[in-house]
Amino acid sequence: MSIEIDVLNGNAAWPAVKPLFDIVWSPEIMARAPWRHVKWGNADLRVLVETPDDGLVCHVGLYFREVSWNGRRMHIGGIGGVMTHPDHRRRGYASVALDAATRTMRDREDVQFVLLFCEPHNVAFYQSRGWHPFEGEVYVEQPQGRVRFEAMAPFIFHIKRSPRQGVLDLCGLPW
Repeated sequence: MSIEIDVLNGNAAWPAVKPLFDIVWSPEIMARAPWRHVKWGNADLRVLVETPDDGLVCHVGLYFREVSWNGRRMHIGGIGGVMTHPDHRRRGYASVALDAATRTMRDREDVQFVLLFCEPHNVAFYQSRGWHPFEGEVYVEQPQGRVRFEAMAPFIFHIKRSPRQGVLDLCGLPW
């Protein structure tokens, strides 16, 4: 498997990523998604996995944020927009992209842990890669104000901390 992995600026890479988003989350899929009404944040960085023959086959968005966990301010990383082109799934691309994303998070001295939101059908995938459920409450900003986020299950990846409970306020949009 010959692949190229790049970590690029989130906004600058968006034009290259949008066609993949449109395939993976087509209007038909989005119409059924339980999180279809959520307003999401924009990725700070993007991990792109490309093959010589097929171009972009996988994407992971990276987010950096100062949050509040049980009233304590800290910096965390976020993972969102994990997707692989439907014709290229089950080849390890998402695992490679997640590894690159978590290595990027580890390289930042201020990141305490990484958070992602997971749909039920992906729980086993993330747990097999070292992610653990966060069983506390998560709050995010939405157009109507601060709300408890329950559209998907939160999962934590250990960098320097592994909180599993408490109140986590993202102090902004979810990813």
